[in-house]
Amino acid sequence: MDPVNIHVHLYYGVDPLQFRKNENAGCLYGYHFAESDTMALSYSRDHPEGRLLRLVRRTLKSLLGFDFIHTYRNRAGLMSADVIWTHTEREYLSVALLLLLTRRTREPLLLAQSIWLLDIWKSLSPPKRFFYRWLLGRADVLTTHSPDNAALVQKYWGREATVVRYGLDTRDFPLTTAGDWRPHEPLRIASIGNDRDRDWNTLITAFENDPRYCVRIATRRKIWRRSKASNVTVAPAHGLAAQRALYEWADVVIVSLHPNHHVSGITVILEAVATGKPVVATATGGLEEYFSSGSIGYVPAHDPVAMREQVAFLAREPGVATEQMRRAQREFVQKDLTTRAFANQHVMLTRSLINRPTERTVEPLPHSRT
Repeated sequence: MDPVNIHVHLYYGVDPLQFRKNENAGCLYGYHFAESDTMALSYSRDHPEGRLLRLVRRTLKSLLGFDFIHTYRNRAGLMSADVIWTHTEREYLSVALLLLLTRRTREPLLLAQSIWLLDIWKSLSPPKRFFYRWLLGRADVLTTHSPDNAALVQKYWGREATVVRYGLDTRDFPLTTAGDWRPHEPLRIASIGNDRDRDWNTLITAFENDPRYCVRIATRRKIWRRSKASNVTVAPAHGLAAQRALYEWADVVIVSLHPNHHVSGITVILEAVATGKPVVATATGGLEEYFSSGSIGYVPAHDPVAMREQVAFLAREPGVATEQMRRAQREFVQKDLTTRAFANQHVMLTRSLINRPTERTVEPLPHSRT
């Protein structure tokens, strides 16, 4: 039997042929682990473009909310696939539009993975929600990384979603057995991330001008409330070497978040757990699907006092911090929170999908509505 032809459509800038070239790193999110005798994978390619074409592509992307030109350039690979995998709504909405505009007798199945769309759904204009609902009708399976997001899929779209746990590439961050925790003085706090839902204000408020703590924030995003405190520094951590060095330096890793539904911060939590660091995180987004309250020090959103008290508690009770790290690593292993397992979940979904009848109910887009 011929292998199932899977096309993985990713956003512009992470073409596996260019991503960490010469490192044999595979695909950014680990989809390459799905490659086998029964699953043949191909990937979207980044096409060269000049300034004018780049401006046109990005302008259309801003208007639509997805990168249709990038998708159209990859139409040959998409239309020849048996199944298409997408990583975010920016890809599956674009792919759905292409498929709906180029109907054929044999059409690929579409796995649509939502991350940010459900958090902003209510803020979208009625015409855009209508347009996106129409595109969503072309998706054969909806997935999320969070049970919170899956609940919103049912609430907003009236459909079921499968929770696919996100994973870490343990080649980049090998699981390091946690030893007894011995913090420095002042205690070293690291916080890293570029997600839109990072809450830097709460983190800074919790620890600035407190000589018991030294805080390093690594982000490319602009922090509106920059601290002048000598114990808080802000600088990006470019590349894996810099990120590893930051985790090595840290005593505690903090993931401070605004309320969300898409497990914002899970990548940093996975990296911190793998490197054997205790984690304090905002209790939001469905993070407890990955790590229980005995493994992560969860605190309420927008509560700098609770955040500071949680870190101070760990400093007073190093044995508790040690046990927290070890529990987190046990959960990591038990739940297999790796990119390989992430890819295997897609394989299982695909096998289930191709063995069941297609029940797609996409209606033509009415011209009389906007």
